[in-house]
Amino acid sequence: MSALLPVMEAFYTVQGEGLFTGHAAYFIRLGGCDVGCTWCDVKESWDASAHPLRSVEDIVAEAARHPARLAVITGGEPLMHELTPLTDALRAAGFRTNIETSGTHPLSGDWHHICFSPKKFKAPLPVFYAIAHELKVIVFNNHDLKWAQEHASQANPTCTLFLQPEWDKRETMMPLIVDHVKANPEWKISLQTHKYLNIP
Repeated sequence: MSALLPVMEAFYTVQGEGLFTGHAAYFIRLGGCDVGCTWCDVKESWDASAHPLRSVEDIVAEAARHPARLAVITGGEPLMHELTPLTDALRAAGFRTNIETSGTHPLSGDWHHICFSPKKFKAPLPVFYAIAHELKVIVFNNHDLKWAQEHASQANPTCTLFLQPEWDKRETMMPLIVDHVKANPEWKISLQTHKYLNIP
């Protein structure tokens, strides 16, 4: 029997943020999250039972109808689910597998790229500092900059570090982020370019 996953939405678009900004990508947003960020812009994803269960074969077949071979698994918190069947099927179909995770659940799946975005609302598992390719900290207030440094100090040396303003606070936070990056050039700025450009 095929593995089933609760899919809130799946769509072909352009990655708007982080290391793969500007790349065409197929997004698979899974339902279910127990982190509870107050500023989350996809709170409708939190209840896994609210979203239809779809087979891995169906998910991958739909993804393969599009020309890009970059799949981004996001949520919700995608690692609430066992993702090895999904990544195996995506890789077999020629996809690069990327995940966006808060790191609060054990890793499953076979990933080309792990975007680790820790949240204050639930502590991540320590293993993610060693395995993340990208650390992306959402900046909601000025205290988050010090908090970001605490996480960066634990990241592996090859991890790319990003500060990203929370969308509704971007005008207030951007000057602080710019100053922080200038003073700490190991960081880069990530913007939600898809929102600026009205790309779904």
